[in-house]
Amino acid sequence: MQGTVGELGEFGLIRELTARLPRTRAVELGPGDDAAVVSTPDGRVVATTDVLLEGRHFRRDWSTAYDVGRKSAAQNLADIAAMGAAPTALLLGLVAPAELPATWALELMDGIRDECQVAGAAVVGGDVVRGDTITVAITALGDLQGRAAVTRSGARPGDVVAVTGWLGWSAAGFTVLSRGFRSPRAFVEAHRRPEPPYHAGPAAAQLGATSMIDVSDGLVADLGHVAEASGVHIDLRAAGFDIPAQMADIGQAVGVDPLTWVLSGGEDHALVATFPPDTHLPSRWRIVGEVTRPAGLSKTGTVTVDGAVWDRVGGWDHFGA
Repeated sequence: MQGTVGELGEFGLIRELTARLPRTRAVELGPGDDAAVVSTPDGRVVATTDVLLEGRHFRRDWSTAYDVGRKSAAQNLADIAAMGAAPTALLLGLVAPAELPATWALELMDGIRDECQVAGAAVVGGDVVRGDTITVAITALGDLQGRAAVTRSGARPGDVVAVTGWLGWSAAGFTVLSRGFRSPRAFVEAHRRPEPPYHAGPAAAQLGATSMIDVSDGLVADLGHVAEASGVHIDLRAAGFDIPAQMADIGQAVGVDPLTWVLSGGEDHALVATFPPDTHLPSRWRIVGEVTRPAGLSKTGTVTVDGAVWDRVGGWDHFGA
């Protein structure tokens, strides 16, 4: 194949890599969702992995080692919850320069440990190697507890779209930090330490969620994966989103429509799911849109906002410009 990984882009590279992979009978769900599902003689394991690189995913002048630990665990454990599974275990791979203070590594582990406790999981192993750039690689495991996995491909026309958790807070916090400020503190902390609604994932599965994903790359972008996998169209209602007064104030101060953060900002790790229209949803879930048939559209996988294409910058591609 000619070209570079940058020309392929993140998702193009993933498609090319996974096309080379064989499947075994134990693999119930392979690459392409929030996590994989592998069967064992006495059950099924949900597994996911992610990598954080210093300078790309975190900065030591913005976040403490403890913050990085909480965030690295959270973004992986959220993927487990998005499958409708309960997080159970986590493994850590750490690349560290020899001159890194030992206290930084210890505080990183404290953050990972404490986030696992919030999710009901435990750190069960890992590896440490020497390298030039701090790299934190996490593998998280989960238990479906006898339920079917909630994937990205089950959304059906007529379903409602609902979210639980924070949206836009991390992006607003990133904007604040990028301008050299450290307040409002709530939004800065949301960027440093996301708070995924772990227990809402298995609960959504019990409620009959037809699809689910965690919001890591931006709501519109992530719902685009659901729409494409399910062969449907999704329309969001701008009025369905709550814009906190402080977020609106930040937006006004920096000249950004806060709805852009809500719809395009990532790293909050909220959960967004689709449900049959007659589902009685708890108050923690907010209905923000609906699933429709893709009639009249050039392709499936389209997400609109109030019937119009959302054309503002959004979504994340590691190899994008």
